[in-house]
Amino acid sequence: MALTGRTALLAALGSLPVGILAPSWTGMLAVNAPLSLAILCDYALATPVRTLRFTRSGDTTVRLGDAAEVQLTVTNPSRRRLRAQLRDAWPPSSWASGTERRSSRHTLTVPAGEQRRLVTVLRPTRRGDRQAERITVRSYGPLGLAARQGQHRAPWTVRVLPPFTSRKHLPSRLARLRELDGRTSVLTRGEGTEFDSLRAYVPGDDTRSIDWRATARQSAVAVRTWRPERDRHILIVLDTGRTSAGRVGDVPRLDASMDATLLLTALAMRAGDRVSLLAYDRQVRARVQGRTASGNVLATVINTLATLEPELIETDARGLSNAALTDAPRGSLIVLLTTLEAAPIEEGLLPVLPQLTQRHTVLVAAVSDPRIEEMANARGTVDSVYDAAAAGQAQADRRRTADRLRRHGVVVVDATPDHLAPALADTYLALKAAGRL
Repeated sequence: MALTGRTALLAALGSLPVGILAPSWTGMLAVNAPLSLAILCDYALATPVRTLRFTRSGDTTVRLGDAAEVQLTVTNPSRRRLRAQLRDAWPPSSWASGTERRSSRHTLTVPAGEQRRLVTVLRPTRRGDRQAERITVRSYGPLGLAARQGQHRAPWTVRVLPPFTSRKHLPSRLARLRELDGRTSVLTRGEGTEFDSLRAYVPGDDTRSIDWRATARQSAVAVRTWRPERDRHILIVLDTGRTSAGRVGDVPRLDASMDATLLLTALAMRAGDRVSLLAYDRQVRARVQGRTASGNVLATVINTLATLEPELIETDARGLSNAALTDAPRGSLIVLLTTLEAAPIEEGLLPVLPQLTQRHTVLVAAVSDPRIEEMANARGTVDSVYDAAAAGQAQADRRRTADRLRRHGVVVVDATPDHLAPALADTYLALKAAGRL
C-alpha cells in the first residue's frame, strides 16, 4: 500500500491531541481509527494494477536529432475507474537532459472496461537501439488517500539512425553528375569506357575514334563516341578502431565518416554504381554486400550504421586489407575512411598498400580537427604562440603522411567534419570525369 501526502496531512491534523503519544504520522494513523478506516476503504476501491493491459504502437525508427512518438494504450478490464499516475521509462539517452520527467510521466483516468492512449515523445541523443523499460503505475482510490503500485513491461524498440546532415549537399552533386553524364561523350577509347553512339566528325576529334564501316555507308565521316562505364563497384571501408572514437568538434570521428559514407552512397547509387560497405578494426563489425542501383542500398547502409560503435583497440591493417580484397572485385574504387596520424598509417597501412593499389583505385579520407587550424592562426600571447607552433607541427605531420600516401598512388581527402562529405563526393565526381571510374 502506498500512502499519499494528503493522508499524512489529514493524519497530522486529526491527531494533534495525541501528538505526544504518536510523534510520527504513521503513529498518528494508529490512533486515528476513522482515518485508518478511510484509508483501508480507499485502498480497497483502487483499481488493481496487475489487471491492466498495455500495448504499444508508433515510430520504430528516427533520425538522430528528430523526435519519435511512441503510443502506449492502457486498457482497464476491471469494473472500477482507474485514476493513476504512470511513468513510461526509457534509457536516459532517449531524451535531452532535463526533459525526461515531463516526457515520460502521465496522469490518466480510464473508466471501467475502456482504454486510453498516451503518447511518449522521444528525442534521442545517441545513435543505436532504444528499448522501452518498465511501466510503473500508481493507482489511486476515489479519495486519493491510498494507492496501489506495480510494474509492467510492454516491449518496444526505436532505432536511432545517423542524422545524414550532408544530404543537403546531394542536389548540387546530382546536378553535377547529370552535367557529367550529359556532356559530349568521351572521345578516347580505353579502360573504363563503353560505346555510346555515332556522330559526324569535327576537326579536333581523335582519328582513332573514326568508324570506317559507318563512314563507308554514308557520305560523311562518322566517329564513335564513348561514355564512362556504369555499374562500377565502390567499396567503402570504415575504420572502427581506437582513432575513430576521438571527438573532433562536437562529434566522434566515426560519426563524421558515417555522414560522408551516406552522401557518397546516395550519389554513387544515382550514378549507377554498386556500393558495398565494410566496417573493420580487428574483425568485421558490419558488412553490406554490393547491390545494383535498383536495390535500396542506402536504406540498408543507414540501418547498418545505426548500431555501429568504435572499438578502443588498434586496427589490424593487414586484416583490413585482406577483408577489402575479398569483398572488392578487381578494378573497384576502395574508399578507406580512417585517420591521417603518422603512426597508424606508417606502421599499419603503408606496408599493405601495394596489395590494394595493384588491383584497385584507393582513396583515403580522413577527418581533420578545425581546432588545429584555429590554433595555427592564433597570436598575441605567449601561450597562443606555443599553441600555434604545436598546431603547425601537427599540420606538417599530416601533410607528410598524405604525401607519402599519394606517392603510393592513393587519392587523399583531408577535411573537417563539416566539409568531409562534400569533399569526398567532389573527389568521386572528379575520378568519374577523369575516366578512372
